[in-house]
Amino acid sequence: MAAAVSYASSWALQLSFATIQNHSGSPLLKLSPYFSSNLRRLSLPFLSCNPTKFRHPLPPKASVESLEYVIEPGTKLKFPKDLNVPGCTESLVLLGTGFREKTFAIIGVKVYAAGFYTKSSIKLTLDALKGKPAGAVLEDSSLFKSVYQAPLDKSLWIILVRHVDGQTFWNALNDVISPRIKKPTAVDESALSTFRNTFQGRDLMQGTSIFLTWTQHSNMLVSISSDGFPTEVDAKIESPNVTSALFDAFFGDSPVSPTLKVSVADGLAKNFS
Repeated sequence: MAAAVSYASSWALQLSFATIQNHSGSPLLKLSPYFSSNLRRLSLPFLSCNPTKFRHPLPPKASVESLEYVIEPGTKLKFPKDLNVPGCTESLVLLGTGFREKTFAIIGVKVYAAGFYTKSSIKLTLDALKGKPAGAVLEDSSLFKSVYQAPLDKSLWIILVRHVDGQTFWNALNDVISPRIKKPTAVDESALSTFRNTFQGRDLMQGTSIFLTWTQHSNMLVSISSDGFPTEVDAKIESPNVTSALFDAFFGDSPVSPTLKVSVADGLAKNFS
């Protein structure tokens, strides 16, 4: 038994140097040769993190709050409650936090933390959310769609918790965007090309901040900084199909971060209580 525990521990240590591959086959981090050979020998299956249908995860541990920030419980990263986002003229307020996790050899590896922000005026905009408990918000996809369609700015702040190259990060985004656009138009293809070029050639170190900001006109602004907080917009994505597909990837029926969707549903319920 002791030998088994020791062997399992060595695997866990090796995972700190390993990362998962996305569906395109691009590695997020390089596997050590020893880990790779053991993986082949034991024939452990690769477990994809892309959910087929959203099912409620276990309730996330309560976020630690102060007067100024919230600590995302899975990664311990701080998200300020109020934020000035590049491309927005007014500050936004935090609705919820979560993280994205890849599963490999049965062990979950966190890739990034995320916080979702909107204008505080959202509570004056969406009558459909009034009086809805968090569970009802979570179950009704039309309520999240109404948040996307609301004529106000909202932004997703992603903070990487491990090193990822830009092409790999784009591949992960494209893997959830493209299947949601059944018949892409020329406008969609142009927007996807702009989106891809924004990340290609970038070295996204641990701690890199990425803002995906939906404006009231359904455009999306992309801001990236590996050195502190971004101060400018790096790209503008002008395709309602692309911007709505990405929003659905985070808040639709198969969210890439179930913890974020649960937390935002709770935040929406509290704002409209």
